[in-house]
Formats: sequence, structure tokens, C-alpha cells
Amino acid sequence: MSQAEPVQRQRGDLGPALIDAALELLAEEGVDALSLRGVARRVGVSAMAPYRYFSDKSALMAAVARHGFEHLAAAMRRAASGEDPRERLVAIGVAYVSYAVDHPALFRLMFGSQCCSGDQGLRAARDATYAVLSSTVARAYPDKPHEALILGCWSLTHGLASLFLDGRLSDRVAGSCVEIAEQVNRAMLALDGDTVARRGN
Repeated sequence: MSQAEPVQRQRGDLGPALIDAALELLAEEGVDALSLRGVARRVGVSAMAPYRYFSDKSALMAAVARHGFEHLAAAMRRAASGEDPRERLVAIGVAYVSYAVDHPALFRLMFGSQCCSGDQGLRAARDATYAVLSSTVARAYPDKPHEALILGCWSLTHGLASLFLDGRLSDRVAGSCVEIAEQVNRAMLALDGDTVARRGN
């Protein structure tokens, strides 16, 4: 056993250290590199130490995905700090795409088939992230069917993020992911305004 393990245990922070190591492995080598032994080596603890926190690789991946959703939700909340609810909706869309582009491997894990987990903590983190979007949509469009709008906004933003990650936009549009995400979200808001104007005529 290395000297690092008792220090980590005394501080009570081995769990977060393992998550950090898993995030590094994921970013550097992809999801296939994630293993309890791999994160143990990176942290400098015994191969069995992570099993006090995670029962298997699936549990580790669920914890990493939960971390991702918690940080994505925090980024969306920070972005949604303005006064105008529709401006907040645009800002949330930009924050979502930016997070995906900044953390591609983590984002893929969060929504990938490898992480179809029944973990309650992961489910709660997913629901909290969705709630940031749904509450903003409800404030931006108080008189419209929320569920369809929420799904539409999420589909638009998630689809745009996926197109960026798959490299499908480089030969079609110019600009940074932030610029393009803002343009697309504003274009959708403009379409809504056009629809309202046509109905009034």
C-alpha cells in the first residue's frame, strides 16, 4: 500500500480524487480506458481501494456521468442569470453546446449507451439538469405547451452539440461554437416571433 492512501483516507477525499482521476483518463484515453485499477494507479492507492467507493466499472462510470451532469447544470444556471427569460434561454443553449465541446469524452459518456445506469444519484443529476431548461422555457413561454417546447429546445441544442462533436459543421458554417450556438438559438426565437406576427395578421 502506498503512503498516499492513508493520507487520502484521513482527509476523507479519496472518492473525489478517484473521480478526478477518472475524468483525466476519460479525457486522455476515452471510455475504454476507465477502470477501477486505472484510477487507483493514477491516484497512487492500492488496486482494492476504489472498491470501497464503487462496486464495479459501471458504478464508476455512473459517478463520473453524475459529475458531468452536475457541472453542466451549474454552467446552465450561471448562464441563465439575466433578466429577460428568452435571453436566458439563448444563454442556456450556448452553455450546453460549449460544455459539450469543452468536454467531448465526458459528454458522450453522459448520454451514451455505456451509462444506461439505474443509479439514483445519476438519475437525480440528469433530472436537475433538465429542470434548469424546463423552468427557463416555462418562464419564457408561459402561455404555450411546455413539454413540447422543452423537448424541442433540448433536441435543438443537443443535436447542435452532437454535430459539433462529430465534426459535421466545419464545412458548412463559419464561427466558433459559441457564435454558432447563439445564432441558431436566436434564429429559433425569431421564428417564434414570426409565427406570432403571422397569426395576428
